[in-house]
Amino acid sequence: MTCISAKPARQDAESLPANDNQRATLADLSFLDVINDENEIADIARRAERLGHATLIAMAVGLTALPLLYLMLA
Repeated sequence: MTCISAKPARQDAESLPANDNQRATLADLSFLDVINDENEIADIARRAERLGHATLIAMAVGLTALPLLYLMLA
């Protein structure tokens, strides 16, 4: 005779379907573990500073060139 229960039997953590919200073991996911060296951090800061300077120059050129272009075409 088969017993039918309203509550399903509990499963082990290994047999449960994959779900990131309920982990058997919590993982420490930090991007700081990937960046280990101070030289890498300094390299990232240098690249960000160069990108900022390039963006500033592009904005300055755009803010001066676009009104001049508008006045020439008007």
